[in-house]
Amino acid sequence: ARGAEDHAGERGRLLHARPPRKAALCGQGQEPEEAGRDLRQRPHAARPPATHDRGHGIGRGDHDGGRVEALLLESNMIKRLKPHYNILLRDDKSFPYILLRRGHRWPQISKYRGAKSGQGDYFGPFASAGAVDLTINALQRAFPLRSCSDSVLESRTRPCLQHQIKRCTAPCVGRIGKADYDVLVEEARAFLAGRSRQVQRRLTDRMTAASDALEFETAAAYRDRIKALAHIQMRQGINLPSMGDADVVAIHDEAGQACVQVFFFRSGQNYGNRAFFPRHGADDTPEAILRAFIGQFYSGREAPPLVLVNRSLEEAPLLAEALTLKAGRRVKLHRPLRGAKRKLLEDAERNAREALARRLGESTAQRRLLESLAQRFELEGAPDRVEVYDNSHISGTDAVGSMIVAGPEGYIKSAYRKFTIRSTAACDPATPGDDYAMMREVLTRRFSRLIKEDPGRSGESWPDLVLIDGGAGQLGEARRVFADLGIADLAVAAIAKGPERNAGRERVFLPDRPPVALGARDPLLYFLQRLRDEAHRFAIGTHRAKRAKARVRSALDEIPGVGPRRKKALLHRFGSARGVSQAGLADLETVDGISSAVARAIHDHFRADR
Repeated sequence: ARGAEDHAGERGRLLHARPPRKAALCGQGQEPEEAGRDLRQRPHAARPPATHDRGHGIGRGDHDGGRVEALLLESNMIKRLKPHYNILLRDDKSFPYILLRRGHRWPQISKYRGAKSGQGDYFGPFASAGAVDLTINALQRAFPLRSCSDSVLESRTRPCLQHQIKRCTAPCVGRIGKADYDVLVEEARAFLAGRSRQVQRRLTDRMTAASDALEFETAAAYRDRIKALAHIQMRQGINLPSMGDADVVAIHDEAGQACVQVFFFRSGQNYGNRAFFPRHGADDTPEAILRAFIGQFYSGREAPPLVLVNRSLEEAPLLAEALTLKAGRRVKLHRPLRGAKRKLLEDAERNAREALARRLGESTAQRRLLESLAQRFELEGAPDRVEVYDNSHISGTDAVGSMIVAGPEGYIKSAYRKFTIRSTAACDPATPGDDYAMMREVLTRRFSRLIKEDPGRSGESWPDLVLIDGGAGQLGEARRVFADLGIADLAVAAIAKGPERNAGRERVFLPDRPPVALGARDPLLYFLQRLRDEAHRFAIGTHRAKRAKARVRSALDEIPGVGPRRKKALLHRFGSARGVSQAGLADLETVDGISSAVARAIHDHFRADR
């Protein structure tokens, strides 16, 4: 395991050493190979202190209490230290939620990802941000609550487009009363909490009553809301009201790889599923992989009351106790053998099998392309990590650089990096858009940091091939950067479009060799085009985001002490930032919320360069 010396002291304090063949979380001076595999073989490890609180239904003595805490410690340490020879879940992304925010006169419904520190009701987790967006869009047709920010709400003087398309009741301009809005909030909360039938029955009764009273427009509005609710339930697929909150976890292994499929059910509603591909050894059994996956998956998130699995786990009671201890309530780990829950597990296992088959097919094709790349570029072997660099700007403004990473398993998006161009040479008005200077800065920053963090190249961050979007000039800049940094053995190439930037006639520039023109139907050409286009996409997206942020930024945002409220008051009083800049000190002091000190700061800010 790499970086063991940095953590040896901490490991030694936490766990005793294992036998030399499988050294676990080791003491000072020992070199670990594995971090915490089969902790059940070390019941003496990580004993809890005598005063340990055995709440949450765990009271089976010191021996089991120590094993539970050791199991939790093992999962946390494996995720944090990433030892090479352990089963490792590499996807640490948090899952998105729907947040129905409280603490405001007009509660807001929005997508949320992160710690649940805000005041409100969280519904989820959902498998993807796209699933949350689709659900919120449908929810707004059924419960037209606001989704805008507080600052937008307070600055509106007329209804926005959301109100025009009947997805918001426009509380910003008083189109709905507080009592009626609160009813919508409570109905949305009840629906997301799983009481959908109760909400639909209530809406149906109102629609019928409105129709009987000949209020057909009102009845039609209720009809549309009922249809929107039905659409949400239909899109969610399998829903089991009796299920409550549960996760369905199924594993399938084949050809030395494994896929774990997780389905999320909350309040009996299917919130989607996601596939995971944990790293593991060739001799690890599916049961061992699933046990390690569950421990690491729930080390950073709260487990639901029920977790269904498709394998019998030796340590299921111990694992359930560990999840219970972490969640603060009882968590049951169960393998059903019949009924609807068994059918769910079969569906999840089929999804895992199909996802793994797709991944194996893609991985095989990707490896063949990397081997072809190594042969054509005369590399020592097929590259495991290819880094592609590109720049994006408009005449030197909002200039950014980007790095994308690809390997045998496809794109490694967690390793993507953005670079804001800082050097004045790259953005010199005399030579706007100096791509060479930008590429020089990006590569210098990237590899200077690599040399500092991993001079021995013992980690996985060093690329086997650097691919530059450009021609001979960009390749020359890259070689000069590497020469300046003392990097002599790194493969580098540049790919440029053909005459008139014609895609399909690309040329590849290699050091000390004539350009290579690949055939129009060569699979390697398509592979290089995909790498270059992905770098394009990432660079252009980063540039557009930066440009959009700069476009909406006001000169008032640069003044210390002027926040959204004062900014709004100033703009209402003077009409624009230019009007504020031309206002006198006495005029500024007459604006509500602007003290004499703040007025002086605003006045001096606009006159600093005069």
